[in-house]
Amino acid sequence: MWCAIRRRLSDWADRCLYIRISTKITLMYAAILFFVLILSTTILGMGAYIFFYRQAEVDLDRSIRHVMNNIESGNAAEAKFWFEGPVIPGVIVRITDDAGRVVLDTDPHFPSNAAIEQGRVQTPFWADPEMEVSEFRNGSVYHAQRTIEYGGTTYRIHFFRTITTEKDFFYSLQRLLFYTVAICFVLALIAGHFISRRILTPIRAITRTAGSIEVERLGQRLTIPRARDELSELARTFNRMLERLQEGFVQQQRFVSDASHELRTPLTVILGYSDMLSRWGREDKEILEEGITAIRSEAENMQQLIEKLLFLARADQKRQAVHKETVLLAEILSDTMEKMQMVTSSHEVVLDRNDEAVVSADPVLLRQLFRIFLENSRKYTPAGGHIRASSIMAADGKSVTVTLSDDGIGIAPEHQAHIFERFYRVDSSRTKETGGSGLGLSIARWIAEQHGIRIAVKSAEGQGTAISLVMPTLKS
Repeated sequence: MWCAIRRRLSDWADRCLYIRISTKITLMYAAILFFVLILSTTILGMGAYIFFYRQAEVDLDRSIRHVMNNIESGNAAEAKFWFEGPVIPGVIVRITDDAGRVVLDTDPHFPSNAAIEQGRVQTPFWADPEMEVSEFRNGSVYHAQRTIEYGGTTYRIHFFRTITTEKDFFYSLQRLLFYTVAICFVLALIAGHFISRRILTPIRAITRTAGSIEVERLGQRLTIPRARDELSELARTFNRMLERLQEGFVQQQRFVSDASHELRTPLTVILGYSDMLSRWGREDKEILEEGITAIRSEAENMQQLIEKLLFLARADQKRQAVHKETVLLAEILSDTMEKMQMVTSSHEVVLDRNDEAVVSADPVLLRQLFRIFLENSRKYTPAGGHIRASSIMAADGKSVTVTLSDDGIGIAPEHQAHIFERFYRVDSSRTKETGGSGLGLSIARWIAEQHGIRIAVKSAEGQGTAISLVMPTLKS
């Protein structure tokens, strides 16, 4: 049995998961309104009910005090006092003796004391405990009594106040409130349904547009509602996301296309030399040497290209390790320039001012950053040119600027904003001469971003290039 109940509850919970948001909003709106209506009508009904009893108490209390004051002052001894209306209209007075006989009755048609005693019910907790309530088929009576001594005889004065009319009004009010709540609940359901559909119309439009967007249609955008609300902000956010996706997709397409193009050239060369070797390489030693050298050179270029591609792929996936530690910048820059002097005999490599600075960096990546810019200087500076480096501490000691410069061919202003893009080259003919792939500066930019380094480029055609790297330092 319990298993069956659990299964039913589970099925019901699963069905609730598929309820539309508009339906949920409608039900929630109707439930809140229904709760408010029930609460307000309950308070109104209880207030009216208490008010009826309280008014009857006030009438009885005033009548009792008036009668008792007149009895104490002796004015009640005259018969005309009892027939001139000793109480508030609506209040009935009945006097009985010790034997229960009625001595005076201002309304002889009123139910007898026995009938009133028989219909007595429990007095509500908010009512005066000295007063009592009796219920009949056709009405209700609020009553109280007082005992007096007069002429050696004990009399009981009974005060009655009918609340039949008030209770009838209360029951009519109850029915009216019930019908009002029922009608308002139905109207709330209908209104909530239309309001929720209207509110969610922009979301449905967003859903339809998002569903129609495919890889080939990333340029499509959502229509932003005129109202400056959460839905318009959602549309703007979605459009910004589409712009980033489109930009990333285009960049990925260009990356794959450029990578394929870069790999196609060395593969074509390798296949060409392999075909030449298979035909004439066995008999001609010069052709054999030329083919082996060319194949090895192209294979090395491919290896470097693939390593750079893998580096950037790991960087894009945030899997490229960066192991920062406290390093002396002067030592790293000096060591890098010494190695540059060893491998470069056709250029003059000079290390100028090299201030002592302590930075937090990955020493391997920092050396790679310097080598990328220095290699570019070597590639694009004619033989006999100068390659210079320096590091200068800022006056406040919070940063150090490393400048790597050359007097090479320089970069035109229109190309300077694009040199850090992947596979971007100012002149495709340079690739044939230098073997560049257009990925080095992209790697350099990523390394600089990981270390909080600002890169500034100053260059002009025929006047060389100066790269400034502003690095934050550690307090010594």
